[in-house]
Amino acid sequence: MSTEKCFANGSAAPGPVPKGLIRLYSMRFCPFAQRTRLVLNSKGIKYDTVNINLRDKPDWFLEKNPLGLVPTLETPAGEVIYESSITGEYLDEVYPEKKLLPSSPFAKAQQKMMLEHFSKVTPYFYKIPTGRKNGEDVSGLEAELKEKLAKLNEELVNKKTKFFGGDSITMIDYMMWPWFERLEVLELQQCLDSTPELKKWTELMLEDPAVKASTYSTDTYKAFYKSYMDGKPDYDYGL
Repeated sequence: MSTEKCFANGSAAPGPVPKGLIRLYSMRFCPFAQRTRLVLNSKGIKYDTVNINLRDKPDWFLEKNPLGLVPTLETPAGEVIYESSITGEYLDEVYPEKKLLPSSPFAKAQQKMMLEHFSKVTPYFYKIPTGRKNGEDVSGLEAELKEKLAKLNEELVNKKTKFFGGDSITMIDYMMWPWFERLEVLELQQCLDSTPELKKWTELMLEDPAVKASTYSTDTYKAFYKSYMDGKPDYDYGL
């Protein structure tokens, strides 16, 4: 697409997905959509992006995905796929070069179970900053988050590997990464103080080309999250 600016209700629908591409309906700062961008970038898949105003969604987008959530993928044949982990698995199957999911059914199931555990961690990245903004005592929530991160650290210690699926990046690393990328912005980086292996993992992830291609500067993230916490998210910040 020629613009990164988001499409709001009343905007004209984009044309059909060009042959040879896949389309990603996204929002630039959404961690769930970043999961899909990481997979697309890592696998070298050609795609175009249509960013959606999540506070004022176009009707044509809701027709494609009644849940109105990003990420959503659309193929030139008009097939629509949504939910971040489902889009990742779909892309890994349709574009089999550089597989990100293991071929062993058990190893694949292990990654899915770990992702299920991680889904209980992500709410803290919203609850703690919101609680702070409201002047609440968030020390209990911070302690719970540290406990959950310590379990992830333990996984790496027990596996004796650099990443969660072995010594190279696999799907599970990309599925978890977007929240770690935001630790500093959300003022939660101290939660990694007693998890040395997890800290090392974050440093290794930052060197990955797909991670570099899908990130924004800390200042840009901070400006977006400030607008988000103020209840007026600036989806087009910096454009």
